[in-house]
Amino acid sequence: MTGVVIVGAAETTDLGVIPNLSELQLHADAALNAFADAGINARDIDGFATAGFRPTEVAQYLGLRPRWVDGTSVGGCSFMVHVRHAVAAIQAGHCSTVLITHGESGRSRVGKSGFAPAPASFGGQFEAPFGVVGPPTMFTIPVLRYMKDFGLTHEQLAMVAVVQRQWANRNPRASMRELITVEDVLKSRMIAYPFHLLECCLVTDGGGALILTSADRARDFPKPPVHIRGTGESSETPIISQMEDLTSSRAFREAGRDAMREAGIVHADVDHLMIYDAFAHLPIYGLEDLGFCKRGEAGAFIAEGNTAPGGRLPTNTNGGGLSYMHSGMYGMYALQESVRQVRGEAAAQIADVEVALCLGVGGMFGASGCVVMGKEARP
Repeated sequence: MTGVVIVGAAETTDLGVIPNLSELQLHADAALNAFADAGINARDIDGFATAGFRPTEVAQYLGLRPRWVDGTSVGGCSFMVHVRHAVAAIQAGHCSTVLITHGESGRSRVGKSGFAPAPASFGGQFEAPFGVVGPPTMFTIPVLRYMKDFGLTHEQLAMVAVVQRQWANRNPRASMRELITVEDVLKSRMIAYPFHLLECCLVTDGGGALILTSADRARDFPKPPVHIRGTGESSETPIISQMEDLTSSRAFREAGRDAMREAGIVHADVDHLMIYDAFAHLPIYGLEDLGFCKRGEAGAFIAEGNTAPGGRLPTNTNGGGLSYMHSGMYGMYALQESVRQVRGEAAAQIADVEVALCLGVGGMFGASGCVVMGKEARP
């Protein structure tokens, strides 16, 4: 039982293409929207976390005076990790009310830094010289091994994108809403084998923010509290060639195991699932590494409609990074959808969501964060 709740959650006013705001302004827009959602202002915040920007810069821009600061930056799952660290900080009495922000100009590139790895980094030394630069070329390596070992077909991989679009079709905020077929996916431009264009994440602008506090203060806020029931985090390797097993993420397994154990849940308790889907294979890995499917069976599980609208395990119900939005570090948007589903205010709302699990990835399987949320605290 963590005793910590989310009392504010909001994304930037606009999502998709936002050429008139810098990345720092996107942080601020999201924070102001989260303040409005929670009915508080910057003076009420005494803990702050962010990734991408130095937290000291964003805190200064927002007029915060935090007693606790976290700048953990491990890629797209940084915000799941921030939630975990914020829970610990609140429990320890280091702060009482934590703001977590994200803002990224992934498409318009307003104030955005470059992509090149540092020459002295592992990637700069051992991958970039051989042409392995950027997510499409890095993520191809494990998925090709998975396809060879387990017989995953191109059609099954394409179905991940098809299902994500089915959810996005129900979401007015989604960047891509038009329904697609497996044939559409396989006819889209090849980006890096085996990924076609529609199996790769969007490139968008946007941001989001969360506000956490202790559960005993939940009645002070206008929205129903979302309880943090369990959290987990782990890291494996920043270079894809050094994964222990190219067909499974140790970081996924460890973060998910710890979050579920702390939450006191089993798989049958999960009503709603978010799995970071920068590329089409990630939900396949997530379903298996979390234990919802046996090894090699997640492709067929998705193709059979189990994660789609009307399926028994609703997954990535905002449309995911493939169809909703993906500014570069997607984890914040997955968390936002988990909060909406538990609150009962999502665009594609699932009935009676009591427990939601949100799994993120950082880098190319280099890190993972997992958060289990619920309407109630752990019994």
